[in-house]
Amino acid sequence: MIIAVDGPSASGKGTLARALAEHFKLEHLDTGSLYRCVALSMQLAGHNFQDEALAIKAAHHLVPELINHPALRTETIGAGASIVSAYPAVRQALLQFQRDFAHSPSGAVLDGRDIGTVVCPDADAKIFLTAAVDVRARRREQELIECGMPQPYLTILADLNKRDERDASRPTAPLKAAPDALLLDSSNLGKENTIVEAIRLINTHLLQKVRLTSEQS
Repeated sequence: MIIAVDGPSASGKGTLARALAEHFKLEHLDTGSLYRCVALSMQLAGHNFQDEALAIKAAHHLVPELINHPALRTETIGAGASIVSAYPAVRQALLQFQRDFAHSPSGAVLDGRDIGTVVCPDADAKIFLTAAVDVRARRREQELIECGMPQPYLTILADLNKRDERDASRPTAPLKAAPDALLLDSSNLGKENTIVEAIRLINTHLLQKVRLTSEQS
C-alpha cells in the first residue's frame, strides 16, 4: 500500500506521515528532506541557492548522510530547499529515488508537496493536510523554541507566506491537492486528533474502494 501525504510548510505532514507509517506498518520517506539535503550540500560548499546549475549537480550527487546533519532543519535550509525544489531538473533527479522507495514490496508513506500529483499519482490513499498560515507559523515558532533555535513569529509568518507562494506558483509540480485527495484541515485540531481523523479518512476511503471493486466484479 502507498499513502501520499501532501501539504504546505509547517502543516504537520511529516508528523502525520510518521504516525500513519507506524499505524499501517509501512516504511516512511520525508521527501522534503531530500531537497533539504540538496540545499545543505550547497550551503556547506559555499554556493548560492539561486545557482540552478550547482543545485542540479548537488541533486545528482545526493549525500544521504546529510539527513542526520544538525543544520538540516534550520529555517535557512528550509528556505533553500523551497528555492532548489523549484528547479525542474532537480525535481527530476530526485523523482526516481522517491518512486522506487514508494513501490518497495513493503509499501510506504511518503510526505511532500507533489506526492499525490506527480511522484505517486497511483497511491492507494492521498491526504492533503493544511492549516491556516497563522496557525502554522505559531506551530513552527514553538517547534523552533523546543529545538533551541527560536525565531520571531513575524519572521516565520513572512517566510511561510513566501514559501506558500513559491511552492504554489512554480511551473513544475506545484503544490496543489490531487483531485482524489482526502482534504484535512488541522487548524482546529491537535496532533492526536489530526492523526485519528486521517486514519478514519483513509480507512473509509479504502473500504469504499473495496466495495466499488466488488460491485464492478
